[in-house]
Amino acid sequence: MSIPDATLLITSDEYLTGEQISSIRHEYIAGQVFAMAGASEKHNRIAGNVFFHLRAATRGTRCGVFMGDMKVHIATHQIFYYPDVVLTCDVDDREPFYKTAPCFIAEVLSPSTELTDRREKLANYRMLPSLRYYLLIAQEQRMVELYQRNDAGQWLYSCYEDTGELQFNCPPLQLQLTLADLYEDVVLP
Repeated sequence: MSIPDATLLITSDEYLTGEQISSIRHEYIAGQVFAMAGASEKHNRIAGNVFFHLRAATRGTRCGVFMGDMKVHIATHQIFYYPDVVLTCDVDDREPFYKTAPCFIAEVLSPSTELTDRREKLANYRMLPSLRYYLLIAQEQRMVELYQRNDAGQWLYSCYEDTGELQFNCPPLQLQLTLADLYEDVVLP
């Protein structure tokens, strides 16, 4: 009979302290940490385009937009993720190293993270009461998938290919992004 390996669990406080001194980023799920891989040029350009347009829209408002190094905390499941882009307009969402009340999250899909983004993160992000929009952006083709929570609390799915205009309402912001905005300067096959 074999004995299963023991898994060393750490507290969220230990994780947060470690992330401040670590040279690589890790995501945290219920006591376990997972190292994150680096990103491609396409990934960086797409995430940068989302950030650029959201940052321009948030100037002079109470909203904050963050890219890459800001964590989102899902307290009900003891999770800290690093989304590619996160937008919060909640004045009480003031933690310096993570956000708890985003209204918009974007993930750029890559081969190593696509299943996690589509399944695990989708399910967990949707538990955030503040979240209204979860955007998945493909790197190898012009395709964007949008999960949107309506006023009744139901999640709706839309897919945009080649062209399209996406509307976002994160009070006090009302935003519009086109696929051309998202894929600006991105060379696709």
